[in-house]
Amino acid sequence: MAPNPAAARRTRLAAAGILFAGALWGLYWIPIRRLEALSLGGVWGSLIVALTTCCLLIPWALAGRERLRRCHPLGILAVLLGGAAFMCYSVGLVQGQVAVVILLFYLTPVWSSLIERLWWRWPLTGRRLAVIALGLAGLTLVLGAAGSPLPRTLGDWLGLVSGLLWAIASSGMRARSTLGPGEGSFVFALGALLGALALTPLLGPWPGLPPMPALGQAVAWIAVSAILWWAISLAIVVWAASVLPPARLGILMMSEVLVGVLSAALFAGEPLSALQLGGALLVIAAAVLEVAPLPGRRLSGTAR
Repeated sequence: MAPNPAAARRTRLAAAGILFAGALWGLYWIPIRRLEALSLGGVWGSLIVALTTCCLLIPWALAGRERLRRCHPLGILAVLLGGAAFMCYSVGLVQGQVAVVILLFYLTPVWSSLIERLWWRWPLTGRRLAVIALGLAGLTLVLGAAGSPLPRTLGDWLGLVSGLLWAIASSGMRARSTLGPGEGSFVFALGALLGALALTPLLGPWPGLPPMPALGQAVAWIAVSAILWWAISLAIVVWAASVLPPARLGILMMSEVLVGVLSAALFAGEPLSALQLGGALLVIAAAVLEVAPLPGRRLSGTAR
């Protein structure tokens, strides 16, 4: 059967969109660190970005209110939890080493495998056991480079928690969510805002607005973050997930790890040690093994 040209173009566009969105999130530490330098560090810069995103997406939430009404409550809860996971990730980028936080987030396949076993009672296959072993070995090397395989900083803990929450949220979204990109992004941003509010007791009181010369810069960074990262890129991810098979989607999203690790080493002065690089390769191997097609199957742009 001849391939459908329109479907092929749609697949190529979705793949390019996911590569772009992943690479963009690999650079998300830049606006968050800039807000920290402008006296909006801790959770406060991320909280204002999430609040701004919610306000921007209200028209789309109203347009999709019928889908919101019909969506299963557990589906909405899962999307809210996904937003909270990304907020933990966002704050972790301020509190910890960028590359380490990104790698801890990408331990999601380990938590997904354990959740499927402990919660859904699904058997662990050999592949799943390998994913867990590679992921935990990578975690040990990434964190153990400084002498202990346990998280040491608040940023480490937030990176770890963000991956765990995302594993739970993504499982619930696949099972229950029927939201479209517009209203789905609004609920996601609302979950991020609620997550930020929950973190405020841990990260200090409101620091006040930046002084006037810096206020304009802060507003610009907040607007760019809300529009480019939280509104546009998340809408791309939601749409592309309906076009691409999960295997291809997961592999293309790994552009975030590459861009994040390289950009942090080049521009933030945070290179990984040789031991941490070894751990990073193991974490990436676990993620690729999680989404790689089974023998006898192939990655398809249209398979669903």
